[in-house]
Amino acid sequence: MANPSVPTWNHNVAELRKLQSELAGEVSLRDSFAKPLRTIAGFDVGFEDAGATTRAAAVLLDADTLEVLDRQVARLPTAMPYIPGLLSFRELPVLFAALDMLKAKPDLAFVDGHGIAHPRRLGIAAHFGVATGIPSIGVGREILVGEPRMALHDMRGAFTPLRDKSEQIGWLLRSKVGCLPLIVSPGHKVAMASAPELVMRYVTTYRLPEPTRLADRIASKRDR
Repeated sequence: MANPSVPTWNHNVAELRKLQSELAGEVSLRDSFAKPLRTIAGFDVGFEDAGATTRAAAVLLDADTLEVLDRQVARLPTAMPYIPGLLSFRELPVLFAALDMLKAKPDLAFVDGHGIAHPRRLGIAAHFGVATGIPSIGVGREILVGEPRMALHDMRGAFTPLRDKSEQIGWLLRSKVGCLPLIVSPGHKVAMASAPELVMRYVTTYRLPEPTRLADRIASKRDR
């Protein structure tokens, strides 16, 4: 079933930007996830057939042991070109399909991409959260908008605010010494202060937290 937050692509960029701003008003930055967390999931998107097919990976894990409980891959024809700032409209349909294939919905979703660290405060993780009602966090790898408040120490777990003018929109988080920081921002139903702690809770020996690391391996076809 089509989701009203992701209309069919009709080449009207202004309409999608307006919808983004409206949906951003529905984002909640209060912790509303299950405590204790029972399950978490990672979501990532890749492409096949020279971009003609969009592929989404979803991995469901036990929140305590990180045991993989389920993993699914969904594929759909790519229905929209890449347009900066509108990535979620291109990728969410296949993410919804992958979510529906999981044997259970997670208590918390880690989405490869941005939460509110977005020009209109609706990156793919925030859009995903609002559309599904699932608490979500964006784990990005490059700054889309904003600047760090101060230099980031090269120490595991160090973080510094990411601000767009006077507004904090996320964090730069050093998840692994000697590696570039992650761009962490709440998506939906997660408080700003909780986002870096939740990401670090699931970082093991790699740069990415386990949910998105595993989803990335599948979405990028490194895990066959």
